[in-house]
Amino acid sequence: MHEIFCKRLKQARLSQGLSQKSLGIAAGLDEFVASTRINRYEKGIHQVDLDTAQRLAEVLEVPVAYFYAEDDGLAEVIVEYHRR
Repeated sequence: MHEIFCKRLKQARLSQGLSQKSLGIAAGLDEFVASTRINRYEKGIHQVDLDTAQRLAEVLEVPVAYFYAEDDGLAEVIVEYHRR
């Protein structure tokens, strides 16, 4: 499940055209650690807590459930439903 979160986080960030640093700062992380922290979340070095996952989802305009959808098709359905 953790690997899926990493993959979805990176996909959502890239689809929004955000750098790791800009995503981290927008999600409320300190600007000096924002890039490193997002990089470690994407690489699976650190696991994100629910509060941070919610802030990331808000910035990326996706529901938190998107990060945990194992199936790519389901992930897309979740995002489309959220955008309605």
